[in-house]
Amino acid sequence: MNKDIKLIALDLDGTTLNSKSKITEENLRALKAATEKGAHIVVCTGRVRNSLPEEIFKIKNLEYVATSNGAAVTEISTGSRIYESNIDPDAVRKIMSKIMAGDFSVDVSIKGQAYMDSEEYRTIEENGCDYRSAEYVIKTRKPVEGLHSFVLKNIEHVENINMIFKSSQMQREMERTLFKNDEITVTSSMKNNLEIGGENTSKADALQFLLHKLGLTRRNLMACGDSPNDLAMLQLAEIGVVMGNADDHMKAQGDYVTLSNDESGVAHAVNRFVLCSANYGEK
Repeated sequence: MNKDIKLIALDLDGTTLNSKSKITEENLRALKAATEKGAHIVVCTGRVRNSLPEEIFKIKNLEYVATSNGAAVTEISTGSRIYESNIDPDAVRKIMSKIMAGDFSVDVSIKGQAYMDSEEYRTIEENGCDYRSAEYVIKTRKPVEGLHSFVLKNIEHVENINMIFKSSQMQREMERTLFKNDEITVTSSMKNNLEIGGENTSKADALQFLLHKLGLTRRNLMACGDSPNDLAMLQLAEIGVVMGNADDHMKAQGDYVTLSNDESGVAHAVNRFVLCSANYGEK
């Protein structure tokens, strides 16, 4: 427990946020105490900048947020984007030509905003969707006429391409196709999606940038997560904390399994490894 943790990296959904998309008071207290002890806090999420919930700004002294699975890092105090890792334009062209005719949902993140073809957006708005949250789509996605052409017009600034599938079979088939392309990274944040980033895009790469900026090393890093898109940062960290609500495969990848996101698992990990408090629970 006697670790010199100076940077705490927090996944958002399924980790820092509970199942009601709220941050518990116990988590907030522990994170505030960690910053008072000198630790830096960074939220690392698959969400784009414009889809961040106001809830995260309850975290006292939050300094940075890494969005789109590490494609961008924003400094909270200035609102400045201090790091970018976009998808190579040639890779964007190849991917878009493959996926636009597919029978699945697609949205593309550009400069911190997620865009969706207006035809799909209207269909979800009017009829709902049985394989992704219609409410979340309407709240966070911006419709554009002709997504493919819109993406090509903004091809230098594509952070992430997100696909939501109707079935696991469709997901696996697309995954096999995408893994043949070494210009991209492919990950997932939930059971029926794939998220495409740049060749060197990951939460771990964004954290490497921040560690260097802050004069720290990986031995000063603790990361908390629950999904495959957290795996790289969990492996980078001196202490990779997996949430109790994660599946068994993810639990096997970490250094420590904490309580679930509904049981303030982040607070328990912070108490154990940063505050070195005896008042923590274990899973």
